[in-house]
Amino acid sequence: ALQHYVGVSAGGFIAAGLANGITPLQLFHLFIEDRKRHAEAFDPSLLLRPAFQEFFSRGMQLPQLLLQGTWQSCFGKRSWLSALERLGPGLPTGVFSNAQIDIELARLFSKPGRSNDFRQLRTRLTLVATHLDSSQAVTFGRPGWDHVPISKAVQASAALPGLFPPVDIDGEQFVDGALLKTMHASVALNEGVDLMLCLNPLVPFDATAPLPTPQAHAPWAATTAIPRIVQGGLPAVLSQTFRSLIHSRMVLGLKAYEHAYPNTDIVLIEPNHRDPELYLANTFSYSQRRHLAEHAYQQTRQMLRANPTGLSHKLATHGITLNQARLSDPTRHLCPPQAPSNRTSQTLTQLHHILDNLHNVIQADSLEGLSPW
Repeated sequence: ALQHYVGVSAGGFIAAGLANGITPLQLFHLFIEDRKRHAEAFDPSLLLRPAFQEFFSRGMQLPQLLLQGTWQSCFGKRSWLSALERLGPGLPTGVFSNAQIDIELARLFSKPGRSNDFRQLRTRLTLVATHLDSSQAVTFGRPGWDHVPISKAVQASAALPGLFPPVDIDGEQFVDGALLKTMHASVALNEGVDLMLCLNPLVPFDATAPLPTPQAHAPWAATTAIPRIVQGGLPAVLSQTFRSLIHSRMVLGLKAYEHAYPNTDIVLIEPNHRDPELYLANTFSYSQRRHLAEHAYQQTRQMLRANPTGLSHKLATHGITLNQARLSDPTRHLCPPQAPSNRTSQTLTQLHHILDNLHNVIQADSLEGLSPW
């Protein structure tokens, strides 16, 4: 376990789980598996429930606002555009309800060995949200804000404006913590940490250069070409814009951290900018979530194998070593492979294992300076 976990936006789910002693494999069961397989699983479809309460409370204001706007337009010599602007307070602040986040996470963190109270955790946890009225960052878990339940803080930190309504805490309104900065690592850096691991899942996609050919020893590798961004219409363009803004701010933030905290080693882990699996996946699909989790697991293992010297040396100075045997083990999976349905599938699966083993033997011999033949 690490000394301090800092979660921003959707990262608050992961940080809160890790700080509660939940292992990455258990997090997979909680957030990726469906409830038929795992009783405690958090169903992401809960985040697609319309915000009926918000619609109702705002809609109650519309008749009066419409009457005022019509009166001013007809008798106050104001334009109809000005009249329409007055309808703004009657529009909902979010499309979907995020209330279930607080309810479900409170249930998960009430299990034995876990806590929904920042002050009862064995390690430090900070969840960052944005105070809507002042546009200032608020660090839940730090003194003055550690009385807020962890589940409520996660809900506030992940309340993306327009998608979810602001979260009311102690009479104040809070929204997504990423509005101000992509990472709020200074919360931990100011405490003198010597190693910071940064996990960033959102990167802009590069759909220009040709894709590499999938290797036989990596059957999980992507084979679907990334289409041009514009072909996806408005959602794809907005997604690329949002990812680019988030990523550029993070890069600038990291450079500032490296300059301000020269005695801290910073390790950034993020997806490949040309990974079509991440670009095309539907994370609300159960089957695709499992596939995506396995894909990310294998891609991370591949990344750690591909850069053993620099990363290993940096981690070694902090007493951390990478288990190269496990990283090179082709039989390791996050999701148990599904049983083949016929003889053809069994033959193909066996062939993949043979190719995996052959590749490892050739690679091992090459590292020893011997000819594989």
